[in-house]
Amino acid sequence: MALRRHRLPRFWLAITLGSVAAAIGLGYWWERQLPVRLEQASTSGRLDDCLRYSEQMAALSWLPGRSPFDRGRCLRAKADQLWGQENWSEALRLQRQVINSRAGTPADRERLARWQRQLRAVAMNRFQAGDLPGALAALTPLGEERQDDGRSMGDDLQEIWNRNRSQLERATLLVKQKRWWEALDSLNRIDHPWWRQQSDPLRQEVKKGLDQLKGLDREHDTHGSLPHTVSGEKLDGLVQRRIAAGMDEWQAFQEACKELGGRVVEAGPESACQRGAP
Repeated sequence: MALRRHRLPRFWLAITLGSVAAAIGLGYWWERQLPVRLEQASTSGRLDDCLRYSEQMAALSWLPGRSPFDRGRCLRAKADQLWGQENWSEALRLQRQVINSRAGTPADRERLARWQRQLRAVAMNRFQAGDLPGALAALTPLGEERQDDGRSMGDDLQEIWNRNRSQLERATLLVKQKRWWEALDSLNRIDHPWWRQQSDPLRQEVKKGLDQLKGLDREHDTHGSLPHTVSGEKLDGLVQRRIAAGMDEWQAFQEACKELGGRVVEAGPESACQRGAP
């Protein structure tokens, strides 16, 4: 019995050592197969297989005497394929892996920077065309769609968008109240091309409203200037000179009215420049 007990540990030790040796041998054998399989996958364009084989080669790095390999070749090709498919997040992720690997080169870093510039350009083009969600989606792979400190490119685009929308909403309300000069001031503060296009019909309505005001003033002038009426032609001339000097429309209207001895009053729903009644 004692002899049998002594033999059992040796038996299990032999099995354990044999298993380890077999595993190592299998690892060496598989590692010799991998370069061939990797080359075949790369040549035939099977990029997913190429990546999988390269990852397996990286996992066998503990084997002594292992020959180096260029994993970057598969990563570059797959990243380029994903970029062409507009899978930008994955493309950038793989490109960063190339840069952080032994295969990374200055050309790889330049390609990553170029892709990042292209995404920002895509975002800006979409934004200018009126597609804010699309712009933010293009910035998401860069992590620039939104930041807690509000300093990302996406935050800037959102702020510009909200400001322009607010000016159009304000101008719409002022037009309903027939406060033409104030409405024109809000419209001229719109600096986004898509929002300017949206404001064109309202701008035409404001122009008609201002023309009507000038027409009423000219009608007064044909019957002699009324004591409480400021000359529309003089007022308009002073307003235009101030606007040319860089002053906004509403402020120009107020100051021109004051210079002519009038004051801005709410004449019904309209803003008008009138002298005090005698």
